Amino acid sequence: MNKFSHLDRNGKARMVDVSGKAVTTREAVARGAISMKKATLALILTNQVAKGDAISTARIAGIMAAKNTPGLIPLCHPLQISSVGIDFYFERKKGQIVIESRVNVTGQTGVEMEALTAVTVAALTIYDMCKAVDKEMVISDIMLVEKRGGKSGVFLRS
Repeated sequence: MNKFSHLDRNGKARMVDVSGKAVTTREAVARGAISMKKATLALILTNQVAKGDAISTARIAGIMAAKNTPGLIPLCHPLQISSVGIDFYFERKKGQIVIESRVNVTGQTGVEMEALTAVTVAALTIYDMCKAVDKEMVISDIMLVEKRGGKSGVFLRS
């Protein structure tokens, strides 16, 4: 197991110095899900949520979250993100929405945290917009699916 790069030799938290790292194109894909009553999903799919278009709002919230990750997660580097995409997949029989984010940057550090933050905030936004009709929604399975670029190369979840 590798040692934690965010700890100095005394075990204290620090921001990693990336100044010596090569500038490369980097990409991260994250995924998560929000499960709900089938009736709640039906409201979302027919755009009948009282607060408005839950999917468009969640997409914008996810994009904004990726761009603001360094303000939310301590020690994250501010990045000049090239693109953020958020997609939604509807599992009607399960009453579930699968959310996937894809974040790209050309820089000295990766965008895994930005992709994970995008998925999380998109799911939280759906929860917020639908909580009046379904307080039992569950946000789950948030994970890194894929990462490309940088010294560590490619990661693909099996």
